[in-house]
Amino acid sequence: MKCLVTGGNVKVLGKAVHSLSRIGDELYLEPLEDGLSLRTVNSSRSAYACFLFAPLFFQQYQAATPGQDLLRCKILMKSFLSVFRSLAMLEKTVEKCCISLNGRSSRLVVQLHCKFGVRKTHNLSFQDCESLQAVFDPASCPHMLRAPARVLGEAVLPFPPALAEVTLGIGRGRRVILRSYHEEEADSTAKAMVSEMCLGEEDFQQLQAQEGVAITFCLKEFRGLLSFAESANLNLSIHFDAPGRPAIFTIKDSLLDGHFVLATLSDTDSHSQDLGSPERHQPVPQLQAHSIPHPDDFANDDIDSYMIAMETTIGNEGSRVLPSISLSPGPQHPESPGLHSEEDEAEPSTVPGTPPPKKFRSLFFGSILAPVRSPQGPSPVLAEDSEGEG
Repeated sequence: MKCLVTGGNVKVLGKAVHSLSRIGDELYLEPLEDGLSLRTVNSSRSAYACFLFAPLFFQQYQAATPGQDLLRCKILMKSFLSVFRSLAMLEKTVEKCCISLNGRSSRLVVQLHCKFGVRKTHNLSFQDCESLQAVFDPASCPHMLRAPARVLGEAVLPFPPALAEVTLGIGRGRRVILRSYHEEEADSTAKAMVSEMCLGEEDFQQLQAQEGVAITFCLKEFRGLLSFAESANLNLSIHFDAPGRPAIFTIKDSLLDGHFVLATLSDTDSHSQDLGSPERHQPVPQLQAHSIPHPDDFANDDIDSYMIAMETTIGNEGSRVLPSISLSPGPQHPESPGLHSEEDEAEPSTVPGTPPPKKFRSLFFGSILAPVRSPQGPSPVLAEDSEGEG
């Protein structure tokens, strides 16, 4: 096998290798009559990726010498990636790349012809292997999305790099929603921050999916394919079925084809049942004058619904229990002496820097409450002046 890559296609080939390196530790290289195939699979067999470069992608392509069988080999991903490590260097200095496979010496030779006559030769050892092929059929999937890779790349950009999985689903109004997925732990009380991005139907070239469907897959592999598709200015198609069935991501061009097959979680129903609804949870009903909100209510509702409940609650409680906190100055209802004296004694004993929980929540969500003195009874601040009169 011998092929020659020139011009900007050298960087395209390097980008493909970088995308494959996000999945597997071994690269399966197989020359075919239809082109050069680069494949990989991860150790758990939950992700598979394949790039097929057509013969027209190369300036010169020969799958096998006459009279010889087609060779296939397996090499370490790190070894092959080291040849294309710096994409900037490939674009600025490399003019052409020659790849040859010699079965007699068990060497894969990659030569980079750079400017000013510089030639870099890499001899990589390989192993003979069977053909690596995943069985999948995009046409059998009932749901399909197609959009420019740039649109999907911008949608996943706000997600943190450490995020492992992301949920893709169809919400109300046929909006495509990408939401960060966090596995629930029974012994953990911490609430993870959930990020969500919504895309309108007009952002997609084709949207064939019913509302309510959702799948959860690995974000790292998805970003690898998006990075390559964006650099080549290609469209990305997503074919998927029910949760637990593999999702197929495809890109197609006249010079190359790309297929990524990723496993999906099978227990996403509980996390995606309200996907895309205007309110992820039911809004908190208006509290009565004698009801006290649970301290964790704000963690179970979105900010808007909590703010409504918080303002209603503080307005009612400010006339019943908290005379020093009110949403607006005005006359207060008469208080019982017991409640009034208990609150007055609690305020001076508060440790500086630790405001009451309800006031802290108000400041956290941007609602600053101005303290108002109660019109009845002596103020606890004036109690010290009576000591000097004696």
